Amino acid sequence: MDEPVAGMTEPEMQRTAELLTRLAGQQSVVVVEHDMGFVREIARKVTVLHQGSVLAEGSLDQVSSDPRVVEVYLGGDEETNAC
Repeated sequence: MDEPVAGMTEPEMQRTAELLTRLAGQQSVVVVEHDMGFVREIARKVTVLHQGSVLAEGSLDQVSSDPRVVEVYLGGDEETNAC
């Protein structure tokens, strides 16, 4: 699915997360999403792609703290870009 929650309200996002989580128990589900809050709710494994190649893979916490991901997607300075 490509950006499945774009433009949704919070209740719609929650319902979609529930549906995808339930479906993932029976099927493989690939979701392309930039809303990291939503990703945190549904993801078992996160793969970060950069220029067509896998840059990092693991839990959301693992990939979001990977220095290569920080450099490419957050602009380099991990301390400056901390949320």
